[in-house]
Amino acid sequence: MDRSISFHKYADGLVPAIVQDHLTGRVLMLGFMNEDALSATEQTNKVTFFSRSKNRLWVKGEESGNFLEFKECKVDCDYDTLLIKASPTGPVCHTGAPTCWGEANDAHESFLPILEAVIEQRKQLAPSDSYVSDLFSKGLNRIAQKVGEEAVELVIESKENDAEKFLGEAADLLFHYLLLLNSKGYRLADIETVLRKRHRP
Repeated sequence: MDRSISFHKYADGLVPAIVQDHLTGRVLMLGFMNEDALSATEQTNKVTFFSRSKNRLWVKGEESGNFLEFKECKVDCDYDTLLIKASPTGPVCHTGAPTCWGEANDAHESFLPILEAVIEQRKQLAPSDSYVSDLFSKGLNRIAQKVGEEAVELVIESKENDAEKFLGEAADLLFHYLLLLNSKGYRLADIETVLRKRHRP
């Protein structure tokens, strides 16, 4: 990442680090980092701050076990504030709340934006044990074929009266549809835009 962060802009060598849930986008907490804290965060994949009260590096969750798994770091336009994207393994606040502002960590009313983010992550990181990354590696034609297969299975199941199987097939179709959209460079928001334009109140 960009190392032109102005750690020495302030006398204590610390810059604010805003922590955001990398899936929901919810702001979780605010801490402070120096160069060593950022390096430790990147090396251990656990968000690490410099604690002014303890006067040392402090791994979030070192006592509670509620770590923040590091995903990404961005620097603001003035190079003096960090945006840390992370995945919380438990409550973030010492009070037991999901965030330090007492808010629920469910910024999205729908699970679909979270699922889209997971699909993109699997596509980019390509873990060897991921069904998503495996399907992407096989190319657009295979993904399109899977959408067709799932659509047929849903149609067949719709003629039966098993609600659980019908919903399962519907979920399979939607999941593979999201993969197809991603492979073409689109998101559900793009489809929503088309539908809004077609809508006639």
